[in-house]
Amino acid sequence: MDRTFWISASASAGAVILCCALLSKHWRRKLSTDAALPNLVDCVGNTPLLYLSALSSSAGVAIYGKCEFLNPGGSVKDRVAHQIIDDAEKNGELVQGGTVFEGSVGSTGISLALACAARGYRCHICMPDDIAEEKSAILGPLGATVEKLPPVSISNPGHFVTVARRRASETKGGYFADQFNNKSNFKAHFNSTGPEILSQIRRTEGGAKGNTRIAFVSGAGTGGTLAGVSCYLKEKHPNAQVYLADPQGSSLYSKVVHGVLYTQEEAEGHRRRHQNDSIVEGVGLNRLTRNFAAAKVDGAFKVTDAEAIEMSRYLVRAEGLFLGSSSAVNCCACVKLARKLKDSNTDLSTVRIVTILCDDGSRYLSRFWGVA
Repeated sequence: MDRTFWISASASAGAVILCCALLSKHWRRKLSTDAALPNLVDCVGNTPLLYLSALSSSAGVAIYGKCEFLNPGGSVKDRVAHQIIDDAEKNGELVQGGTVFEGSVGSTGISLALACAARGYRCHICMPDDIAEEKSAILGPLGATVEKLPPVSISNPGHFVTVARRRASETKGGYFADQFNNKSNFKAHFNSTGPEILSQIRRTEGGAKGNTRIAFVSGAGTGGTLAGVSCYLKEKHPNAQVYLADPQGSSLYSKVVHGVLYTQEEAEGHRRRHQNDSIVEGVGLNRLTRNFAAAKVDGAFKVTDAEAIEMSRYLVRAEGLFLGSSSAVNCCACVKLARKLKDSNTDLSTVRIVTILCDDGSRYLSRFWGVA
């Protein structure tokens, strides 16, 4: 990436051009195999597992990041988008020429837009109007219709997810992707992300045999990644443990630790009419989705905005990784887990912590990366 370029470019225009450059880079990486791949779908997945050397050295335990930002659409949501379309086609719910509708704060919308363009569908994305501008700027060139809506509670009929569902029901050939509750989301990660992680860890020095402990750490936006990977790892590797990384303003930490969906921001006198308690986008919820309900989680860590911002800057300086806010939250939780294991006198030489590097920082220039 030409760093001098993205600093000088305007946020929205720079994001679009950066997106094109990144997609080109991803395609070159995937297509530089021994045999040509038949289509874009085959470029999704099989992302590298990167050893985070500086973070590992600092934390005193081996930490790995699954480079999901190297998918064609630039995020982990590529897996979900193609799985949702695959299953909808097989079930007869989506036919050629149809329109896929979704409520998204960004990455799923981008992945669906790219998948629809590659597979002959139209795409309509409903999103809150207070998220980073780069995301909607990318959606337009990918051919998606973007409908921005004021941020309101999920119980409000004007909520972006509810509006997407309604638009699909009103449109001939419309299909609502329903990423939050669609089990295709879970399926994508159970069938691909989880197996890839276990296989890659087993190929690392020391493998994942005997007393080796795999600890998977992930935030939850829809809960699909956490649920799919956790269920696969716990089924295939008896020593696997799973931890939630939760940003401020989200209730999921309380759900895991105390069994109740609650966050301090919901307390009397603190609740906001339109909730926007965190600069982090893409992870954190104040409701229980079907996908998250399927997750097998052993514990959780709360991450503040300040911690996430500091981690993102550290990862650039120390690892050369320019990542989005959800990736920073995940890495913060990895460090917190390392401290917890150290305090419990766990033999850290037997532990492999794995997290998801969800997307890169180019989608967050005006918001998360715009904070001094």
